[in-house]
Amino acid sequence: MKNTLLLCFIHGFKGDESTFGKNFAFVEHLRRHVADALPKVTVRAVVYPTYETRGDLGECVTRFIDWLINKVVDLEVAAGTPSPTVNPSVRVVLVGHSMGGIVAAETAIRIAWERPIHEPADDDEDSAEKDSRSAATKTPPPNSLMFPYIQGVLAFDTPYLGISPGVVAHNAESHYMTASSALAQISSLTSLWAGAKAVQTNPAPPKPKVAGELPPAQESKDTTGQGAGKDTPKPAGGGGGGWGKWSTIAMAAGAVGAVAAGGAAAYLHKEKISQGLGWVTSHLEFVGCLARKEELRRRVARMVQLNKELDVGFGNLYTRLGQAAASKQVSMVGTVLGKDRTFCVVPSKREQAGDWRDAVNDKAKDEIGAHVSMFEPKDNPGFEKLANEARDMIASWLRNDWYEGSSID
Repeated sequence: MKNTLLLCFIHGFKGDESTFGKNFAFVEHLRRHVADALPKVTVRAVVYPTYETRGDLGECVTRFIDWLINKVVDLEVAAGTPSPTVNPSVRVVLVGHSMGGIVAAETAIRIAWERPIHEPADDDEDSAEKDSRSAATKTPPPNSLMFPYIQGVLAFDTPYLGISPGVVAHNAESHYMTASSALAQISSLTSLWAGAKAVQTNPAPPKPKVAGELPPAQESKDTTGQGAGKDTPKPAGGGGGGWGKWSTIAMAAGAVGAVAAGGAAAYLHKEKISQGLGWVTSHLEFVGCLARKEELRRRVARMVQLNKELDVGFGNLYTRLGQAAASKQVSMVGTVLGKDRTFCVVPSKREQAGDWRDAVNDKAKDEIGAHVSMFEPKDNPGFEKLANEARDMIASWLRNDWYEGSSID
């Protein structure tokens, strides 16, 4: 029986299926590359449908796992696999861009250990308690009978160790102006800075809260063909409400800065801000893990453990600015050399953090531009090299008995 390698693509913060190119161009491009490199297996690709990048990361991962299980079960049933949990005919490589890589890593960890890296209880512990617990509890071995079986996690510009300080340094001024422009559209902004309380005129009736979750698996369209596929979920709604007391502007200002640092200031338009602090904080809850450095470190450590003990691949192709931004004078920080300008914090050579390879973009002028244009050939001269690196990385993870045991039809 010919085995199947499923490439599952996951977009990042405020992305959608088009993240990976118009009409899934990069998805199909990479699928063909991998299929040529791994002729003993059938290589299929699927794109996780658009989901709201808001709310708890753990809940998002739970919904994703449910969706992925249904996809893999369908393939196993179609193949007539006798024991899919013991000897699966399908293995999965999760391919995530930006925060999608965090979702992918959390998924692999949850399936292997049945416990996520971040749990709400973690926030209630002080540093001493966490250190004591970590020292007293040895990480158990992962479950070798994973289902679905995750063969690897391939990330594209995922800030596993945080967002590079240079992103803020080089983009803070322009993003500040973007966010300020949106904020300025609120007519009572002057009284806001004066410390006055909000006065809501003709407030709209409250809207029922709709969870920003993915559609149930049974609503998704099967995309198990050779090419990339797409599901079309129903759009999720957002909660209404006003700002409440203007004293919350301190939180809102911090939120604007944090979201801007992640390249999303453009989303902070008047209609979003006017929905209230809840809109901002619900999205920040999703990306909040990027501020928890210990959690980031533990997630990477678990992925490294998976690589060592179960041979699960773990790699990150991160953007680095090239000739178009060799240096840039920024009033608040001075000059930063091009070779140091990355979207992600890059591990030092002595750190064990998986297979990290730079993807140089000689056309992008700033880190966020390189980050969002990775899969656009016209904006990324290194597009083909990126695809080849991704192919080689995935192919290296399949040098195992599962691949060799697959029969060619």
